[in-house]
Amino acid sequence: MDQLTNKGVKNVKLTSITEIKGAIVLKSGLHIGAGDMEMKIGGVDNAVIKHPHNQTPYIPGSSIKGKVRSLLEMRSGLMGRTGGKPVSVKILSDLNGSQKDECEKILKLFGCSGADSDETEKIGPTRVSFADCPMNRKWVENCALRNLPLTEVKSENSINRIKGTAENPRFTERVPADAKFDFAVTLKNLGEEADLLDYLLEGLKLLELDAIGGSGSRGYGRIAFQFDDDEIRQKFESLTPFKKEG
Repeated sequence: MDQLTNKGVKNVKLTSITEIKGAIVLKSGLHIGAGDMEMKIGGVDNAVIKHPHNQTPYIPGSSIKGKVRSLLEMRSGLMGRTGGKPVSVKILSDLNGSQKDECEKILKLFGCSGADSDETEKIGPTRVSFADCPMNRKWVENCALRNLPLTEVKSENSINRIKGTAENPRFTERVPADAKFDFAVTLKNLGEEADLLDYLLEGLKLLELDAIGGSGSRGYGRIAFQFDDDEIRQKFESLTPFKKEG
């Protein structure tokens, strides 16, 4: 379909798909939960998500997409208008200037509900797709050769401030630091958003500065991106996601 409506995105045409490939290297232990509510005596309280066939940990694409989007929304300053909910097209008509530009970029990249309003037609289809990130095969093989486990169990507890004693012990499974995952994301180019690639890379840079998964405030989930394409790598390294004022 070359046109949506006379109110919507005109001349919608897929001109190319940019594929960004590389690796995610853990700088600290990573915990993305499996959602298994079964408690086992003497077992781990919080297991990490694993492939059901080979029990190898992976990073869900949804986890990366959700965290990148939330960080871009936090940076945009739009959260006050949404009450903490994801940015939607409903607020577009109340925005102007740089905030409206950022809101449109977020919606074009990550998508919006078709039921939100007629403004949805002006945004068009979702441009970015994140793949699940399997653990790098060479990393898995190297661990097997060295008889190293793919995960670790970290013991944590709370400290009674008066008694100085440990209470409420819990055991969390993590993928250890230095583990490597294959990373891939695709960006649909519809001919009018040359700057969306830079915006997406800014979101990945924010993620690198923050954390992914659970317990980020306690040091979990720090990562570093490695890109196969030199041009993407140089662009990523030169980005400053926070613009200096004055």
